[in-house]
Amino acid sequence: MTASSQPDMIRRLACSAFIQKLLEILQSETFDLVQFEGLEMAGYLPDVRQHQPSAKLCYDAHNAEYRLQENIFSVDRSDPRHWPAAAYSLVQARRIKHFEREVCRQVDCVLAVSDEDAEALRPFRADRRVAVIPNGIFTSEYEVSAEQLDLGENVLVFTGKMDYRPNVDAMVWFTADILPLIQKHVPDVRLYIVGQQPHRRLEALRDNEHIALTGWVADVAPFLHAADVYVAPLRMGSGTRLKILEAMAAGCAITATPLAAAGLPDEARSALIISEDAAQMAQAIISLLQNKEQRAKLSDMAKAVVHKHYDWSVLIPRLLAAYREIGLG
Repeated sequence: MTASSQPDMIRRLACSAFIQKLLEILQSETFDLVQFEGLEMAGYLPDVRQHQPSAKLCYDAHNAEYRLQENIFSVDRSDPRHWPAAAYSLVQARRIKHFEREVCRQVDCVLAVSDEDAEALRPFRADRRVAVIPNGIFTSEYEVSAEQLDLGENVLVFTGKMDYRPNVDAMVWFTADILPLIQKHVPDVRLYIVGQQPHRRLEALRDNEHIALTGWVADVAPFLHAADVYVAPLRMGSGTRLKILEAMAAGCAITATPLAAAGLPDEARSALIISEDAAQMAQAIISLLQNKEQRAKLSDMAKAVVHKHYDWSVLIPRLLAAYREIGLG
């Protein structure tokens, strides 16, 4: 076995072990409800239906996945260098849409994380019923950081899994088109990209003294509390962004693209500065770095609104109500 084939072999063995364990559980236990977390897990729907014929089935759509691929296609097709990737996303969008439709049709309940995603999935259901249960967090876990980081002044922070394509695109765009504009007015600005497995497209950023790629960290909260501004320059994606909710709970002043803020209610959007393009985002960040009072105002608004709308104490009753609608509880 070559060294390059070992990771693939490990993944196949892990997958086989997972399937075996799943079948053992399905055959030995009886469940009232089985919930599929994300489209990847929905591939096990036939096995669950076979072994748990009386269970209610719920699909929790973390994203409207076909819309995510359509969005990636729309971004990549604007750059000839990315046309092969755009073509791939277009094909994937069509395949995923077919699979997503079949999943939504077969389950008893579909959950979406935003109104936008719910509208994208409703045509896949005869009854058009899709419950909206936003992504949630335990806000108290982010309000205080046990570890204190001193990263200096004029600190920007972005968090996320850094081999995830929308996050990679966000940082490539931000560092190429936005950060240089900020540096003209704030020369000592520093960007921390916090997240595991930085993609090879980001490796060149390590040579920039104004940028730090942390890789995996045990806790993002210390970085959020050390940030002067949290940046969310996403151009791809769907659903609501846990990274933004975490930053809000930590009291960050946040600037985001309209796509990054998609799915948030107006009250939550008012706690962010939403920027339409690179120039607007650069100017918003410059203004925030130069205005401590504005940052504090946004911080207070963000903490209040995320606790009101996205703490699990608020969302769990809504989830239980969705279960009652299909005869549970």
